[in-house]
Amino acid sequence: MYALELQSLKKSFGKTEIIRGVNLAVNKGERVAVIGPNGAGKSTLFNLISGRFEPSSGTIKLHGEDITGKRPYEISRRGLARSFQITNIFSRLSVFENLRCAALFASGQKYSFWKPLSKLDELNDRTEALMASLELKRRRDVPASLLTYSEQRALEVGLTIAGGGDVILLDEPTAGMSHSETDRFVHLIRSVTVGKTLLTVEHDMGVVFGLADRIAVLVYGEVIAFDTPEKVRADPKVKEAYLGAVLDAEMDQGVAA
Repeated sequence: MYALELQSLKKSFGKTEIIRGVNLAVNKGERVAVIGPNGAGKSTLFNLISGRFEPSSGTIKLHGEDITGKRPYEISRRGLARSFQITNIFSRLSVFENLRCAALFASGQKYSFWKPLSKLDELNDRTEALMASLELKRRRDVPASLLTYSEQRALEVGLTIAGGGDVILLDEPTAGMSHSETDRFVHLIRSVTVGKTLLTVEHDMGVVFGLADRIAVLVYGEVIAFDTPEKVRADPKVKEAYLGAVLDAEMDQGVAA
């Protein structure tokens, strides 16, 4: 049984076909990077998997269960969590409060106005541990709006995994970061996703080679290659899709990193 499986997945907007029969099977605990030129359909694919868009046809399975057409919250409750390209956090809440809010559902707690959150020791301990793993403990009581950009991205990754999901979708997690910030962030992602299945959209080849067990190359809504980084790099179809020398330069940079 795969952690995530896409079968003949298609999505059209009017007469325009964006996703054209994608087949993809991700093993439990595997880290897969989805790469492709702008307009390839990467964000649309994530929106289909997470339930924001309904497929025109095809099937999406999560741990063998058909989740095609289910609402985002229903998919989330079955163990899939997603981050977005644009940072989406509670700006007025502290780092600790952000993470605790995200962890509430996973802890089995429901809304109760007579039960103070400060009394939920297990929830608070879990939040403290997650905050430490994100290297944000020293920023515990700082409003999220005052964090640096890379810290906000780290917090969003924390919000994504706080709900207890075991299949994680990260949409361009390192976009806008400096080289040093990116290196640190890749290490952080590897650390906090241990034991989880990871699917990430990424343009930075250094990040791709630093994270991915396999790479799926999406071009014009179709997966043209899905294999190890070394085999994808040597694939002539992939080189052609990335204009040859451009891909070589980017992937050489990734290998050097």
